[in-house]
Amino acid sequence: MTLQLKDRSLAQLREDFAARGIARYRADQVAGWIYRHGVEDPMEMTNLDLPLRRQLADEWSSRALELETVQRSNDGTRKLVLRTRDGAAVEAVLIPEERRNTLCISTQVGCPLACSFCATGALGFTRNLSTAEIIDQVCRARDLVRGESDEDAERLSNIVFMGMGEPLLNLPKVLEAIRILTDPKAFAMAPRRITVSTAGVVPRIRPLLEVGPINLAVSLHAVRDEVRDELVPLNREYPVEVLLDSLRNEELVSPRRPVFFEYTLMKGVNDSLEDARLLPRLLRGIPSKLNVIPMNPHPDAPYQPPAGDVIDRFTAALHEGGLRVTLRRNRGADIDAACGQLAARKAAPQPPARDS
Repeated sequence: MTLQLKDRSLAQLREDFAARGIARYRADQVAGWIYRHGVEDPMEMTNLDLPLRRQLADEWSSRALELETVQRSNDGTRKLVLRTRDGAAVEAVLIPEERRNTLCISTQVGCPLACSFCATGALGFTRNLSTAEIIDQVCRARDLVRGESDEDAERLSNIVFMGMGEPLLNLPKVLEAIRILTDPKAFAMAPRRITVSTAGVVPRIRPLLEVGPINLAVSLHAVRDEVRDELVPLNREYPVEVLLDSLRNEELVSPRRPVFFEYTLMKGVNDSLEDARLLPRLLRGIPSKLNVIPMNPHPDAPYQPPAGDVIDRFTAALHEGGLRVTLRRNRGADIDAACGQLAARKAAPQPPARDS
């Protein structure tokens, strides 16, 4: 049976190596090659002796995903379609911004939550991704940006778990991926550069926060249970009041570590001034920021974004209520890469080669 190197945090990899008679410090060397240098072939890990390189090549695998296609949006956003060993399609989105690149990654093939506005939910659920499949999205995206520029702005700087799937329903693999991303001997990312989004799986929020000072994002989308029940069916299990009370009483949430609430604005559904005035009252007592996201239309949902003047009035009312509000820009909608649009639809193939 072939073992997967990227399925294991460094602590676990050291133990696995020791159990097979390999010195623990070799795990750190292997991790350095894979995560810091992007070298995945054990035979190219030149500070390992040849018998060990052969053993790793025979017994271990270091690659879980293959990059199938890359689509580029008019705004520079790139959508990566990646293929798993069992043939499933997974999507990740690379968003260029000033002085940084943000990578949005997936945690499941499809999604079981069936949110009515989300294209991924319309796919249904196939399976959870492994830790290696989560991490390999980062590796394959890094391959794209590596060599394009020596500037820090062209490197992966931020990771958001906001792609296909509900991260907290695959929590053990997500936690292991975060440990690899933040380990000083692996990717060495600062925890504050990692954000995990959830629709509100209340019992698993605390275990997520305990992994380290990462950012928590919560997909709220409605202020009333009858509306959120339709948009986010998970609300029937964890209603708005239960979700918000759990965050209000969570000691790991603070002004230094606020909750980032996401609110997808849909015409005639959740965009009234009454909704806008109720939101600040609902969120009172929770250190938070609110991201307002005009609906990104797609064939799997009947919703549309409100008119521009409605969006302006809605956000103005939020500001008047004392909320810290950001209106999120639409990125990648022309290639079905914007929020709520990931559905692994068949696209015209484009080569995944680096830009010239």
